[in-house]
Order: sequence, then structure tokens, then C-alpha cells
Amino acid sequence: MARERRRDRPLELARFRDDVVAGLSLPQKSLPPKYFYDTAGSRLFARICRLREYYLTRAELGLTRRHLAAIARFAGRGCQLIEYGSGEGIKSRLLIRALRPAAYVPIDISQDALDAAARRLAREFPRLHIRPLRGDFSRPLHIPVRSGRPSVVYFPGSTIGNLTPEEAHAFLSMSRGVAARMLVGVDLKKDPAVLHGAYNDSRGVTAAFNLNLLARINRELGADFDLRRWRHYAFYNPALGRIEMHLVALAAQTVRLAKHRWHFAAGETIHTENSYKYSLDGFRELAARAGFRSAKVWTDRRGLFALHGLS
Repeated sequence: MARERRRDRPLELARFRDDVVAGLSLPQKSLPPKYFYDTAGSRLFARICRLREYYLTRAELGLTRRHLAAIARFAGRGCQLIEYGSGEGIKSRLLIRALRPAAYVPIDISQDALDAAARRLAREFPRLHIRPLRGDFSRPLHIPVRSGRPSVVYFPGSTIGNLTPEEAHAFLSMSRGVAARMLVGVDLKKDPAVLHGAYNDSRGVTAAFNLNLLARINRELGADFDLRRWRHYAFYNPALGRIEMHLVALAAQTVRLAKHRWHFAAGETIHTENSYKYSLDGFRELAARAGFRSAKVWTDRRGLFALHGLS
């Protein structure tokens, strides 16, 4: 396994470099949010999930606990459970305990997060057949399936909100060919002040998470971003129904990466992430266009977050 990772590393770095160069060469400079999740970024995100302002994790965990029996009935015991973005695996453990799946396939772009989640689950569920798969769900993946067992895709955490509606439609359509049923976490539209607080926490953890992306580009690709000259900037765009995260240049500057040079004016931004928010009906319509029916939906008591059962 270690040899395979070392062999894959040059290809991963080449893809990373190509994506950075392409994104920073656009009129509105941008960076793919999937690169947030190196070891440092994964640890920072775990801290974000425990913040007072970041309601998403608590709301989803609460609704999962409250409706676990109904969620398990919908998914079906003994299925093959495929989870995108396994992360810390707190909600996964609840679902595994209720479903007793024949196999569990956690998929994550971060090898460290994937390994840690697989180790924790193996200790807690020694008889569970775990088949970790490192992958990027924005690219086609070969997912191992057990013949004769129905597959259920679990996509918690509102990660689908990081995709544009067009990308989300493509992802759901792709998943339709993998599984007959899906469980998808969706952050709901709400008071913009609540959204603002969730992405601009008072402890600055989200800011550190955002800035770590530049630090990673420096560490792994040899760029020369001066992090002291950049600041985290997040806001809700009501016209598009999304939170936008940016990094804003505090002064005019030039950044170098190998032969590439990018000039930034003071106040110019790098767009690092979107987080789309949906109404219940809006997500149902999106799922229907991808061939799914929103058969079930569960929400937390405050109506902040929803888990859609698609079939």
C-alpha cells in the first residue's frame, strides 16, 4: 500500500499543479476546494465542525440520531454502503450500527482522513468488511461492489453544496448508475446572518482553513504566496443562493510558481469555494432531473438541515 501511494504521488502533484495553474489563470482567479483537505486542512475542518457557529454538523447529527430507525428502514439492512467524504465518520458509525451493511466503502480525497476513519471503524466493527477507496468524486471512479447486494450511496455533510447546480446534477446522474438509493445531506436556505456566522467564526478557524490552501501550494508545489498578505473573506450571495469563500489580496503583489507568474491587485480575490443552499422543493427538483425521486426527507427541529432519501 505504501509503495502504491509513493508511485501515485508524482501524478497527484502534477494534477494539483495543473489545477492550480489553470485556476489562477482565469479572469476570476480560483482554486478547487477539493485541495483544502491535506493533513493540516482535514484537522482544521474537524475543528470547524465543533465550532459554536458551525451549526451544520450538529444539525445533521441530531436529525440522524432522531430519525435513525426510519433512515435505516429506507436504506435497507445488509446493503453495501458507499460513503463519499467519510471524514471523521461520526454519522457513519450511527448508520453502520443501524444498517449492519454487508460492506462499507468509504471514499475520500484525503488519504490521512480515509485511513483514520477506516482504522476507527475497524476497531468498533471488527466483522465489518471495509474497502477504503481514495478518490475524487468529481472524476469517474471504479467502485468495488458485491454482487447480489443492493448499494446505497451516503453523501452527508452538505458537500453536494460545494458543486454548482450543473455539477450536482451530473454527480447525481453518475450516482444513479452506482446505486438504487441515496442519502444526501443538504444545507437549507435560512437567515443570511446565521450563514455568515458559520463561515466567519470568531476563533478564525475557517480563516486558517482557507489560508492553508495557499500554504499547501507553497509546501507541495514550491509557490511563494506570502500568507501575511492574504485574508479570508466569506459572504452569502442571495442571488445565487450560495456562500462564497475567497482569499483577498491585502496589497498588490506577484506570486510565482515555477515558470508561472500571477499579478494581483490590492483587493483582488481568489475564489476558493461555493456552498449552495437549497429549499426542500429546490433539491427535490434537482434530484428529479437526475432520475431520482425524493422518497423521504428528514430535517432537524430548527429546519436548518435536511437529509434526503432518494430512490
